[in-house]
Amino acid sequence: MPRDGSNALFESNLRSLRRIGNGKVRDIYALNGDKMMILVTDRLSAFDVVLPDPIPDKGRVLTELANFWFARLRHVVPNHLTGIDPESVVRGEDEKAQVRGRAIVVKKLKPLPVEAVVRGYLIGSGWKDYQASGKVCGIDLPGGLAQAQRLPEPIFTPATKAASGHDENISFERMCEIVGKDVAQKVRDISIRLYKEASEFAATRGIIIADTKFEFGLDEKNQIVLIDEILTADSSRFWPADQYQVGISPPSYDKQFVRDYLETLDWDKTPPAPRLPAEVIARTSAKYREALERIAGKKLS
Repeated sequence: MPRDGSNALFESNLRSLRRIGNGKVRDIYALNGDKMMILVTDRLSAFDVVLPDPIPDKGRVLTELANFWFARLRHVVPNHLTGIDPESVVRGEDEKAQVRGRAIVVKKLKPLPVEAVVRGYLIGSGWKDYQASGKVCGIDLPGGLAQAQRLPEPIFTPATKAASGHDENISFERMCEIVGKDVAQKVRDISIRLYKEASEFAATRGIIIADTKFEFGLDEKNQIVLIDEILTADSSRFWPADQYQVGISPPSYDKQFVRDYLETLDWDKTPPAPRLPAEVIARTSAKYREALERIAGKKLS
């Protein structure tokens, strides 16, 4: 139980299903046949270390927002959702409460071992790369660009998925070697289209999507399917348009607030992570909820 007294979920415990994996944020359970359940906890990682304090409502916000985008963008590419109610595949009120609003039942697919990153603005590791080389992940960019400046066109900068530690940016040519040229080109084109359509919609809600990452899998017919989460505050940088300025790092609707706090500490960014003050937990939770309200027009019940 977190110190703020909320019922935030740090780790799930579904005895009626078999857990087959867990990531920094998600717990994965097996279902019969070609399906599985992804349950989004309230865990938060920073600098690739899971923090000891959960962020209340984070898992529900991420699930609600991803489902919103899955529905809005399903005309672009199929996704892994099955439409099965997670509460229908678990037993007992305790388990139903754990999955309610924070789990999805999805098709099992063959995940591609790369992350599809699209950048529309010059920020984060891309800004550092540009300062050093005038390029971002090997892509030449015009000279004289400033931090947080909008790029002439969104760029596709894939990365390898690391089981632990930091993901590694790779060239598009390297991605072609890993997944094949045809799949790589399709993933690139789909990713840029997803980013453009999402960015145009978010702009109508006063939100800038600076960058984002997608993950894809292949079905039994080797068709590309959108998987994992999409366009949430954990996989994207969301900036309030009314506070955006070129030349500075804008405030974000994500865990940047936590990262900024951790940077003030004498911590070497290796486990165990320090505890978070109650105020930091509360303000981070509010940031996540605000992103959902601004983009999807929904409030958590």
